[in-house]
Amino acid sequence: MATEQRKRNIVIIGGGIIGSTTAYFLSHHPNFNRERDSITLLEATKIAGGASGKAGGLLALWAYPSCIVPLSYKLHQELAEKHGGVDRWGYRAVHCGQIDMYGILHKNKAPSSMDKDRLDYVSLQKRSEKALGLLRAAGVPKELDWVAADGLRAYDEMGTPSTTAQVHPYQFTTSMASLAEEQGVNIIYGSATNIDQDAGAVKSVTYRPKDGSEEKTLDADTIILTAGPWTKTIWPDAPISALRAHSVTIRPSRPVSAYCLFTSIDLPRGNTRKSKTVTPEIYARPNNEVYACGEGDTLIPLPTSSDLVEVDESRCQDIVDEVTSISEELRDGEVTAKQACYLPNVSRGGGPMIGETKVRGLLMGAGHTCWGIQNAPGTAKCLSELVWEGKVKIANLSSLDPKKYM
Repeated sequence: MATEQRKRNIVIIGGGIIGSTTAYFLSHHPNFNRERDSITLLEATKIAGGASGKAGGLLALWAYPSCIVPLSYKLHQELAEKHGGVDRWGYRAVHCGQIDMYGILHKNKAPSSMDKDRLDYVSLQKRSEKALGLLRAAGVPKELDWVAADGLRAYDEMGTPSTTAQVHPYQFTTSMASLAEEQGVNIIYGSATNIDQDAGAVKSVTYRPKDGSEEKTLDADTIILTAGPWTKTIWPDAPISALRAHSVTIRPSRPVSAYCLFTSIDLPRGNTRKSKTVTPEIYARPNNEVYACGEGDTLIPLPTSSDLVEVDESRCQDIVDEVTSISEELRDGEVTAKQACYLPNVSRGGGPMIGETKVRGLLMGAGHTCWGIQNAPGTAKCLSELVWEGKVKIANLSSLDPKKYM
């Protein structure tokens, strides 16, 4: 005879991809009874307002940590099949490669902060059979025809459509939240100010509503902290640091093939022989969109909420300059977004932290670095097992135990 479940009041703090996907798996677990139990997703600004709405969306079997990657990659595929993810959130298998190139700067463009000392601007050449032949000779796959042949140095395959895929992070995250809502999850907009305890166990969450009204309290026997880089502001013992990352989206001049590229680009500096090497990542997406991101920085401290993130226009323009230096399709395209977000890192190394803390009823899913999109379903599935079944059965997460870090 099955053990009768007790009534549960569950509060998830943070409506990014980890929190929204956790809400989905909790509400789709067979032990959840919407007439008996309550699941609340507490989000400060908007669903996918931070990195979950501005990340690249790369999924890879070769990501890390290995204890959760295969599970999460498989769950991404299953979720897409179950809920029409191809159309709903741009799920698709992709090629992935490392490409080393010389950047070719072009005329009729105002230099950015990065290239004010560059004097030579050379127009990219139109596609020709000779140029495409050079790409093929260098081992560049036939379908990857949107990089400049005359700048190519080397290409190495990193992943194939059997080991690499992608989603549109904003569309995926908002879909997870919506599907959770359909199952009875209550989404509340407000900033958590305190996790209240009694005798070493969680009791409630105090929060400040987004509309500015007086603080309110949510009773909770289970609190799941999935606040990304803001985790430390809610739970100071959490060793989470924040790294700002800028990115852009571009509508290319023509549809480009499904490739995600890790690049190393040597850019010339004026008439000198010196060059600067930059390493933007470039992800072609469905619906004629290309996402590109640059290196992170810690110049501006983490703001109090995701809607206050400061975007450095010059850093975004640098990314545009870098990626358009190797692709005519991107150069002739339209920049559709310049944005920034903060990635959560476990400051003591390793991570993410997934599981129980030393406080009874307080669980954590935080510190996913740049692989939060990839590892969200696996994290959420494990947390749902921990809540409803008392332990994680589907994976061994001992290396990610939050108690090792706090």
